[in-house]
Amino acid sequence: MISVEQVIDRAGEEGVMPLLTLDEFFDGNGEEECLAPNQWGYGRPALAVLAGRLRALERHDNVFWVRVQLHPETLESEELVGEAVALCTTADEEVCAGWIEGFEASGVIPELVEEYRDVPEVPPGAAVWSVVWD
Repeated sequence: MISVEQVIDRAGEEGVMPLLTLDEFFDGNGEEECLAPNQWGYGRPALAVLAGRLRALERHDNVFWVRVQLHPETLESEELVGEAVALCTTADEEVCAGWIEGFEASGVIPELVEEYRDVPEVPPGAAVWSVVWD
C-alpha cells in the first residue's frame, strides 16, 4: 500500500491527485472506511471483496486498466481516502453498471479523471468510466 507521504510527493506542489493502482490502494489496507464510507455497513462489500472483484475486472479482455481515484482530502489526512474507481474499457455504461452490481455504488460516470495525474493511456475505442458513491 502506498503511504500518504508518497501520495503527497506524487501530487506535487500543485496538489494534483494521482490515480492509484489497485495494489497501491488495497494491498495491506484494512481501513474499511477508506472507500465509500457512507455505504460501509449499509450493503457495500468489505474492502477485500471490492479489491477482489476489481482485480477480476482488471483481467477482462476488454478492460485495459482499473485505478482508484483519491479524494483531495487525502493530502490533509493521515489515511488514504478513495473517491471513485476508474475503469478503462471498451464496454458501454450498461455493461459497466452490471459489473459493479452489489457495490452499493451510485453508478458509473464518464470522464472523471481529467484532473488526475498518472493516468495511463486510453487506447482507441476505449473510455474511462468512474464508479461513484454518493
